[in-house]
Amino acid sequence: MNAHNNLQPQPVGVVQRLVGFTERALFRNRPAVLLLFLIVSLLLCYKALDLRPDASFSRMIPTSHPFIQNYLKFEDVLRPQSNVVRVVVENPKGEIFSREFMETLREVNDRVFYIPGVDRGNLKSLWTPNAVWSEVTTEGVRSGRVIPDGYDGSDASLAQVRQNILRANLLGSFVANDLRSAIIRVPLLENDPQTGQPLDYGAFTQTLEKQVREHFAAQGVQIRVVGFAQIIGDLLAAATDIATFFAITVVLISVLLYLYCRCWRSTAVTVLTCLLTVVAQLGLLSLLGFGLDPYSILVPFLIFAIGISHAVQNINLMMSERGQGYTALEASRRTFRALFIPGTTALLADAVGFIALLVIDIGVIRQLAITASIGVFVAIFTKMFLLPVLMSYVGVSPRGMLQEQQRAHSSWPVFRRLSAVVEPRIAVVLVLASLVLLGLGYHARQDLKIGDLDAGAPEFRPQARYNQDNAYLLKHYTTSTDLYVVMFSTPKEQCSRFAAADLANQLERSLLQVDGVESVSSLYRTMRFGILARNEGNPKWAEFSRDQYVMNNARTGAPSELVDPDCSVAPISLYLRDHKAETLTRVAEAVERFTREHDTGDFRILQAAGNAGIEAATNRVIETSEKLMLVLVFVVISLVVLWEFKSLKVTFALMAPLYLSTVLCEAVMAQMGLGVKIATLPVIALGVGIGVDYGIYLYSRMEGFLHQGLSYRAAYFEALKTTGTSVAFTGVTLALGVATWTFSALKFQADMGLLLVLLFLWNMVGALVLLPAIASLLAGRKSRG
Repeated sequence: MNAHNNLQPQPVGVVQRLVGFTERALFRNRPAVLLLFLIVSLLLCYKALDLRPDASFSRMIPTSHPFIQNYLKFEDVLRPQSNVVRVVVENPKGEIFSREFMETLREVNDRVFYIPGVDRGNLKSLWTPNAVWSEVTTEGVRSGRVIPDGYDGSDASLAQVRQNILRANLLGSFVANDLRSAIIRVPLLENDPQTGQPLDYGAFTQTLEKQVREHFAAQGVQIRVVGFAQIIGDLLAAATDIATFFAITVVLISVLLYLYCRCWRSTAVTVLTCLLTVVAQLGLLSLLGFGLDPYSILVPFLIFAIGISHAVQNINLMMSERGQGYTALEASRRTFRALFIPGTTALLADAVGFIALLVIDIGVIRQLAITASIGVFVAIFTKMFLLPVLMSYVGVSPRGMLQEQQRAHSSWPVFRRLSAVVEPRIAVVLVLASLVLLGLGYHARQDLKIGDLDAGAPEFRPQARYNQDNAYLLKHYTTSTDLYVVMFSTPKEQCSRFAAADLANQLERSLLQVDGVESVSSLYRTMRFGILARNEGNPKWAEFSRDQYVMNNARTGAPSELVDPDCSVAPISLYLRDHKAETLTRVAEAVERFTREHDTGDFRILQAAGNAGIEAATNRVIETSEKLMLVLVFVVISLVVLWEFKSLKVTFALMAPLYLSTVLCEAVMAQMGLGVKIATLPVIALGVGIGVDYGIYLYSRMEGFLHQGLSYRAAYFEALKTTGTSVAFTGVTLALGVATWTFSALKFQADMGLLLVLLFLWNMVGALVLLPAIASLLAGRKSRG
């Protein structure tokens, strides 16, 4: 037996017979195959027209995490602190206390109130009935609405409003510290009350844009909007920008593909087949009842990239076969026979990379995994079946044949020198160098964080409108937009007991010491003020009483967002400096530490709600699932590779460069200040899938030459002349294509573009250089000879 057979799978009778049967069925019935593809394509293209953007708050959160389970249990009480939009109405001409501005604020409030999806009962602003004030006088406690019933816009009424705002302690929360703007807090319902369907954030933000922002901007009032729904709305609005860069990338790749093969037929058929794959994917999504989520909106390009990667192999081998004198039909059949197994295996490996994302229990990531897997499923049919049949008709143009002849007679000096990497002296150096890189990557990736690392919305650039609005709010208001809510739960009607109040007070004081917590709001702070107010405002009485009658009176009139009707849940709201991963981790650990150190008895301290609390849960799920996802990706793809090559040595040689590439990618993310989150996870999974494509194709070609009795270096050189050129071209072309994304207005698209550039190039270099070096060392001296 030839020594290099350790690295070479033996032909499997069943598999070879299956390939032969498929080849005959495909090429003997070409008209029927094309007709079938035409009918299915038209149907899916028609369904693709029905595809709509789709976003849901519930799909953005890990619904099975204990934090989220606690939130959902008390959702009615916690909604005003979780899925909230803050509409800031600014008076550019001065303070808000003018007849004209107050009337405009009322009009804005009324317009927002009637937008579908708004939780109207919990909406709050200066003009809503739930904005009340109270004060201690010699006659007792007085209270009333911030804007009184007798308000008429006069100077006296405006002065009264100013005083009421101070009495209600709304300065810094609902009114800016400089008194030049006011906030309308807009909690949202998960489902549209008119349709019963999940709230359409795109439609909601468009309505808000036209009826509020644009309408009142024309009246000289500045409107700013901050919140989860606005982030999603802005991402959906940026779909045109994403589509533009997608089109630029397609055109650029098409031009480079033509320059590579100099055959307009092959270029046109390849690009159209890849675009058909994307359209068919979108049609299947619509057919299955899915929409296109903002975080999945880049997946169609990834499927296009995968399609190009495989199609280039087909073109390259087709031209090579035509150069040997075969007709277009014969060359297509030989190409199909040579690429069917490695191509299908590579596509299955791509699918595995995406399916592994299903282990992350976040709806939007799971939908992304399904979306991408459907795309790969479609690609198997379009690349493995449709493209070879189309190529059997269009063939290769004379200019393309001339290009192939020039390559065939080229001495390939670059590849001849590159083939030396399989020599032991060079291979050992390359492996040692890769180990050094691996060590450097491990060191650099220690700084990799989970979650957001910047203030505002990291999906957008700092100068984006949303981040500017968020920066304005943080600058002019005391209370932060990053709210972390701890649920203090008691038996019914016991939230105002002294023991409960005392424990909650200790918790609040403890959390105020945590770095990043700026202020606290809760029922118990309101109760302390009530006790103080009912005792002539004497500071000595600003403590909880063991007299239950006093405690019950203090709870009377507390706002609905501070306690539920049964007096069994009292949310403790923490306003944070930011929502960075470190801040959220410190807060969550502080709450857990307090719970461990104190005997809570019948009382429970539950985490977490608010936008920051939900993000903390999301970060925890990603942190625990990301490693599992990567392990599954590498294990399952390794099994796929092992199934094809029947060799542990080959499997290791193919997977080692991919692991190095993944570590280096994470190192770059850490140095760029990018956290592992919903937007970046798919890149890591994709990197492994695309990388293994290169390796499978290259080694499959190389093993054919090994079977012919060539030496290891000669076999590698011959593989480089055919498949190696395709791998190099694909890596460079895709890298150049996505490099244009760095100019996108969306920061997360620009970041993904940069990461994909690095992955495409690293995987290409790994397949062309490191893979053969490792494989040659594992093959042993006899096999190399």
